Amino acid sequence: MPQDMPPVGGYGAVQYKRNLPARGFRPATMLAIGGGIVIFGWYKLIIGIREQNEYAREKMWSRIHLIPLLQAEEDRDLVRRHLADQAREKQLLGENLKVYNSDRYVRPTFAITPGQTTK
Repeated sequence: MPQDMPPVGGYGAVQYKRNLPARGFRPATMLAIGGGIVIFGWYKLIIGIREQNEYAREKMWSRIHLIPLLQAEEDRDLVRRHLADQAREKQLLGENLKVYNSDRYVRPTFAITPGQTTK
C-alpha cells in the first residue's frame, strides 16, 4: 500500500487568528487624543495668565495716575482738620498756643484710642 502524500502544491494555510475587528482605540490614538487635550489646556492657561498680567498692569497704571488726585484730597482733609482744631482751640482757650518749638509743619498722625481701657 502506497503512503499518503501531500497534495500537489501543499496544504492550505491553517487559520489560527480570529477574524474580529479591533475593539476601542489603539494606544497610539488614545495617547494622541490625551496629548491634544493637554496641549489645548496649556494653551488656554498661558492665554489666561497673559490676560491676568495685562489686567494687573492696567490696574497698577490706573493707581499710579490716581495718586495725585488722592494726595490732593488728603491734603484738603488735613487743612480742614487743622483749621477746625485751631478754631476749637481758640474757642476753648481764647488764644492759639504754639505746641512745637519751630514753625515747621508737622503732618499730624491720627490714632483711634479705645474709649474704655481695662487694667
